[in-house]
Formats: sequence, structure tokens, C-alpha cells
Amino acid sequence: MPGKDAGRVTGLQVSAWNLVLLVPLLMLVTPWFNFDKPRVFGLPFFYWFQFLFVLVGVASVAIVYVMTKGKPVVVGKPDRLTVDDLDEGEHR
Repeated sequence: MPGKDAGRVTGLQVSAWNLVLLVPLLMLVTPWFNFDKPRVFGLPFFYWFQFLFVLVGVASVAIVYVMTKGKPVVVGKPDRLTVDDLDEGEHR
């Protein structure tokens, strides 16, 4: 149907909050934390710092989710899918 996608936002949705997702990528720069000391519970710095960054990654995703979930994808009408939007078959 022509015009069926009118009002629908398609493509990449960009938000400044998505930049927070770059923070966990700092874990990939291993020369910054490739050390033995200080140790926590007998674990070398390298291992407990990586574990800490797992928690930082989870927190980053949670922050981005909370800050962007209320943002409507479609402006001007409720952000609800209709039966026609969910139907994968051909309409006649």
C-alpha cells in the first residue's frame, strides 16, 4: 500500500545517551590495567578490574535503557502496533 509507512520512523534512531555505551569499550585497552597489584581477595588487579568493568557495562546498558525507553518512535500518534503492522502476509 502506498503511504502505509507515512508517519513511521524507520532506520537508525540516534540519541546522545547511546554514547554511554562506549564506556565499557574502555575495557579493551588492556595496557591501562595489565598489572598484578593491588590485589583484592588474592586476585590480581587485571582480573578484578575486568570483573568491575562487567558491572560498569551492565550499568551503562541500564542507564541507556532507562533514559531512552520513554522516547516515542513514532511522533504524532500512540506508539502501538496494529494488526496490520504485525501482519507479515500480503494484503489484497
